[in-house]
Amino acid sequence: MRYLAILLLAPWLLILCWGYWAYPKSLPRTSFRRVFDVVALSLALLAAAECAVIGFDRVELPTVDGFGRASGAIWQQVLPALYGYGAFTVVLVLAMLLRHLVWGRKRLP
Repeated sequence: MRYLAILLLAPWLLILCWGYWAYPKSLPRTSFRRVFDVVALSLALLAAAECAVIGFDRVELPTVDGFGRASGAIWQQVLPALYGYGAFTVVLVLAMLLRHLVWGRKRLP
């Protein structure tokens, strides 16, 4: 159950990976840029997995009372998904900004 949230989030993360890899088409596709993209995507996926595990470990489950477990147990899957998605997004946004600075269009004065 520890990786369920990230497993359920994986299809959307793969779509975002494809979008990062394919766009923008105006940037030059050099071998160094492709290596940069692979490293950025790997770091984003690794950050998502690690933050999802941290999120899973940080959730405090509600106590079991006379009526059974309270309905707050869903947060054991929601919080890791939020942590994982947030970490993935932060890493990809930083990589996109850096990629645009390095390979973006050069403006002439």
